[in-house]
Amino acid sequence: MDWDIYLRSLLAFGAVVVLIGGAAWLGRRFGAGGGMLRGRRQRRLSVVEVLPLDNRRRLVLVRKDSSEHLLLIGGTADLVVERGGTADFAADLARLEEKDADR
Repeated sequence: MDWDIYLRSLLAFGAVVVLIGGAAWLGRRFGAGGGMLRGRRQRRLSVVEVLPLDNRRRLVLVRKDSSEHLLLIGGTADLVVERGGTADFAADLARLEEKDADR
């Protein structure tokens, strides 16, 4: 058998993997694919928390601006469990403490 062919093939494969990795790193470094968000100072949409329920379904808490939405994703359909919850936890806590103090 001619081991030279195997060695050259292995080196060529390694070079291709390195080139793909370098292109991916450059794409992330210089923002390829995220050009629309470059002009904004802060993102308006974020995933706050993810809770896996089983192998297929997850509860996802998503924040947009100052409101939060609870989503059930996976399975056969996606579902909005709760809409428009406030993201201001300090104000919510103060309101709950006032209600407890009034009792």
